[in-house]
Amino acid sequence: MWFKNLSLLRFTETFTLSAEKLEERLETGRFQACGSLQPMSYGWTPPLGRDDGPLVHATGGRLMICALREEKILPSSVVNEILAEKVAEIEERKGTPVRKKERDALRDDIIHDLLPRAFSFTRRLYAYIDPMVGWLVVDSASAKKTEELASWLRRCLESLPVTLPSVRERPASVMTRWLAEGSPPPGIAIESECELRATDEEGAVIRCKNHDLAAPEIQNHLEAGKEVVKLAVVWNDRLGFVLDDTLGIKRLRFLDAVQDQASDVEAADDAERFDADFSIMSLELANFLPRLLELFGGENTQS
Repeated sequence: MWFKNLSLLRFTETFTLSAEKLEERLETGRFQACGSLQPMSYGWTPPLGRDDGPLVHATGGRLMICALREEKILPSSVVNEILAEKVAEIEERKGTPVRKKERDALRDDIIHDLLPRAFSFTRRLYAYIDPMVGWLVVDSASAKKTEELASWLRRCLESLPVTLPSVRERPASVMTRWLAEGSPPPGIAIESECELRATDEEGAVIRCKNHDLAAPEIQNHLEAGKEVVKLAVVWNDRLGFVLDDTLGIKRLRFLDAVQDQASDVEAADDAERFDADFSIMSLELANFLPRLLELFGGENTQS
């Protein structure tokens, strides 16, 4: 169980629910498969994948949860094709154009007829709560999916006091300085990928991959006023990732030092492997996240 992206939410109040109490609350939002006429369903599912398993997997005081989303696949091109046929048939029969209200009603009827026969796909989204340091960590690069999970969690708990992490220095300004001066802070190594964006209204974007970021053309863009909004870095030879200007982390890699540590742990089955990987991963991130905030002047706790 290794997260590939990190969307971070900061608790503004201490999270006090035990694993058992959290389990009780999540039961109210357990996943139920789509009904025949239901286009989408969302809810909690056991992180270990067994239908009869617990909805909360606790390790070392940290609480892993998993949301499951099922969505019916109903291509708009199929609906539009059938709609066009029905509209043409009605207009030919009546000799008058079909009005928008009638067209919308026809579309709804078509969708209603097709949904029971539509295929569906499911997608899991993992997250964990670290009550000891006050983080909700979501394995997603999408703000929309992160908010969907947080909203469902808030619905089950009736309250979820979280906010995006706030730091004292603008991440874009700090990362731009690293690249312009060629002097990242201790423990940070810059790799060969970045995204630069102009600060004017047009907001021109330059994306570089597998490129020497110390090259003159990169420096020219920085001197022209572009800022670094994404930067690939390595932290302490343990984590590699692309960091953006909202403190989002994409394409997260746990490097050899961490993977070797995981390999040294013997696991009798998939459940033990999951538990060991989660323990190592969450401990690694617990060490890293405070440093992430420090890189940008520390956490801004002022409201």
